[in-house]
Amino acid sequence: MDYMLSEDLMAIRDICAEIAAKHIRPVRAQLDEENRFPREIMGVLAQSDLFTIYIPEAYGGTGMGSLALCVATEELSRACGGIAVSYAANALGAMPILLFGTEEQKQKFLPPLASGEKLCAFALTESEAGSDAAGIKTRAVRDGDHYVLNGTKQWITNGGEAQIYTVIAMTDPTRGARGATAFIVEEGTPGFTYGKKEDKMGIRASSTRELVFEDCRVPAENLISREGMGFMVAMKTLDNSRPGVAAQAIGIAQGALDEALVYASGRRQFGQRIDSFQGIQFMLADMATSIEAARALTYSVARMIDAGKGRFEKESAMAKVFASDVAMKVTTDAVQILGGYGYMKEYPVEKMMRDAKITQIYEGTNQIQRTVIASALIRETAAGKR
Repeated sequence: MDYMLSEDLMAIRDICAEIAAKHIRPVRAQLDEENRFPREIMGVLAQSDLFTIYIPEAYGGTGMGSLALCVATEELSRACGGIAVSYAANALGAMPILLFGTEEQKQKFLPPLASGEKLCAFALTESEAGSDAAGIKTRAVRDGDHYVLNGTKQWITNGGEAQIYTVIAMTDPTRGARGATAFIVEEGTPGFTYGKKEDKMGIRASSTRELVFEDCRVPAENLISREGMGFMVAMKTLDNSRPGVAAQAIGIAQGALDEALVYASGRRQFGQRIDSFQGIQFMLADMATSIEAARALTYSVARMIDAGKGRFEKESAMAKVFASDVAMKVTTDAVQILGGYGYMKEYPVEKMMRDAKITQIYEGTNQIQRTVIASALIRETAAGKR
């Protein structure tokens, strides 16, 4: 993998690997079992300046971009997908401000995110609006120099732990997707509370929680872009963030392959190490090949984003769908290689298999991603593009 990375990116990877070894692997099973948010580890990541990666220099960051964030997310996910997504979700939450925020909004909200003083979350999903993001019901009504929000957001990563939320609400339901608007809502705003904390199958070290808005008064200055732009803000945000999900999936898969290799080299059956059996060797070879292919695709898309030229929703969807499918296959095979031990919580591949599953679901299911890819292909063909 080193041939794909600059010295700065390798330094980020090495920092994350050291944090994973010292702070994540010793506690990942306990955090998973207790469904507990890794506040102490978030502090370590902040002290290591890892929250600065995706924030421009003008706002306290290092401005290293999407590829750097993917490298960090992948290496942290290699140890624990739940802890890694708690870190990466901050970039998702900040993305609407980065892409569409005013200079005043960026000056106010980005520096505390870069320092790790505050955490961020992105709130789009509702009980009746998952893949159908245009079906959100949360309302925002203008009242003088405020908007009044009412509704409930569901399955929000970093919910209850973040202090800054970017929220999509309907200002004009009669216009469908064109009636959605994006807002910045701070923790402690009157009328904003937290609901149910979810008890998840995987990524249990992350906090996934409901956000409840009951006559929540948000200053009009916290509107992102303008009324009616919320759907565009959300879609552009997800286009930029999906390589991060792909990186998470790659890290989980790589961690599972690492465990399978170690186990196969030490486990003996029929008087031989099981990594001497061709059936196991072929599984390991396929696992490694698919991971490397997913990594190359994801890094390529991240570089496209960092270049800032053209559209990349098709390629972003490709990276997410391919890498997450790889993660599910690789972790399942890792459990198979470990046999009965792989099915036990004593070994981490059981957790990795559970963690991998969500990467096929959130930030747009893989079925939706395939629709995005196909639509782009059809559009490009009609336009005569190659």
